[in-house]
Order: sequence, then structure tokens, then C-alpha cells
Amino acid sequence: MYQPEHYRVEDVAQMHALMRAKPLAAFISCGSSGLYATHLPTVLKGECAYGVIECHLARANPHWKDLAAATEALMIFQGPEGYITPNWYPSKSLHGKVVPTWNYAVVHAYGRPEVMQDKEWLRRHVSELTAQQERNETQPWMVTDAPASYIDVMLRGIVRFRFAVTRLEGKWKMSQNREMQDRDGVAKDLGQRGDGDDLEVAGLVSRQIVPND
Repeated sequence: MYQPEHYRVEDVAQMHALMRAKPLAAFISCGSSGLYATHLPTVLKGECAYGVIECHLARANPHWKDLAAATEALMIFQGPEGYITPNWYPSKSLHGKVVPTWNYAVVHAYGRPEVMQDKEWLRRHVSELTAQQERNETQPWMVTDAPASYIDVMLRGIVRFRFAVTRLEGKWKMSQNREMQDRDGVAKDLGQRGDGDDLEVAGLVSRQIVPND
């Protein structure tokens, strides 16, 4: 990933926080059929320096067959993002040398997938994934709420794997390359627009203290 110095993030805790907040990842690998991508929910475990990701694929998805090759693969976690119009830059009225851009936070996790054969591992994984995603519900649904025989059938339809992360790349592109007055304008107008991730992006822009290059 292209990472200019002023956008680069190397703090593992910061990257892990995004991965946990936005657990739906794009899993990309290259196998016998070439590049293949699947979007899947994940559970991040802090079992090593960069973490271990636990997830699963539908058995009907041919992507899982590439996992046996155990070549390096990539998971992309997309954080908050938003379009930035040049109209928000006070410097536009001074010199006009402004163009549109996009602000975003993203983490790329690299590693090698490992298929897990243990059925109990899979049952534990789907239970943890469910608890993770149901934690804010008024009455959280649990795997044990469904008939055991039904869950057994569903588990046979998925392939479980773990992804030990060997390196992480983080990029928080939040107007760090702009003058302070332009950053203030971006944060202010994002807050006023308030679409999608705008409020979260506005907060991130406001917290940037990286000096201009």
C-alpha cells in the first residue's frame, strides 16, 4: 500500500482498534484460479505481535481451496471515509490551488491462512463471532438459541481458518497535508454535512497534529 510518511500509522493498538470496530474484511489471495476476493466477518485475537484473525468461508465458495497452498494473503479492513470538496478549504479563495480528495482510514493485514480441522474450534469460533456482533443488542442472540441439529448442519457448510498476521500496514489519510486553516474547514464542514462516516472522519481530522511537510 502506498503510504506517504504523513499518512502512515505504525501503532498496532490503533490498527487493531479499527480492525475490531470494522470486522468485515476483504480477504484476497492468489491461487490456481488467479486473484480471488471474499468479504467475510472476522474475530481478531491478540495471540502474537500483530494478532491472529479467525474467520470462515462457505464450503460452496471455491476460495477455500486456495488456502491449502498456504501462500501469503491479504485482508483489508476499511475504516471511516468521506469525500472532501475543495470548497471547504479557505485557501481556495486565496490562490485557488486546490483539488478534490478523499479522506479514509484503512488497515492491510498480511499473513498465511491455515485451515482448522477441529470441529470444536469452529463451534467456538462462530459462538465468539456471534457474541461479538450481538453484544449491543437488547436481547443478544446466541448459537444455543437454535436447535443443535440445525447448527450442526450449518457448521458442515463452512470451512474454518485462522490467519496469523505477519505484518500490518495502516494509513490514516485525514488532511495532514493541508494547512491548519484547511484542516479546520474540512472538520467543520464534514460535521455540518453529517453523511455516512462524516462525523467520525471530522473527529479524526481534528485530532491530527502531524506537521505539514
